[in-house]
Amino acid sequence: MADKPVLYPGPDHPITITPTEGRVVVKVAGTVVADTRAALTLQESTYPAVQYIPLADVDTSLLEPTATESYCPYKGDASYYSIPAGGDKAVDAIWEYKQPREAVAQIKEHVAFYPNRVDSIEITSA
Repeated sequence: MADKPVLYPGPDHPITITPTEGRVVVKVAGTVVADTRAALTLQESTYPAVQYIPLADVDTSLLEPTATESYCPYKGDASYYSIPAGGDKAVDAIWEYKQPREAVAQIKEHVAFYPNRVDSIEITSA
């Protein structure tokens, strides 16, 4: 839609994306949903850092696409997935920018998990 604002990272709203050192494992209902050594850490302004995990390292058989959508003027349109095994807590637990803006193009084909909608997101150096 043409009426959506488009903003760019800068000194007033920085966004950095760096490789995550170590391994990231996400669990829901005692099941590993994601396990990767190729995560990206996205740090946006003063918000908490977010782990973006390659979709290839996610057990997509555990995911269910939802009709939920959102918009970020810096990153673009997001779509969502639920994890049925996690019950109501895991509804819309995952988001993905399928066509991210150029400034955050690295997160294409990566997903992120809401920490309060999964059991754990563990980052280990081993």
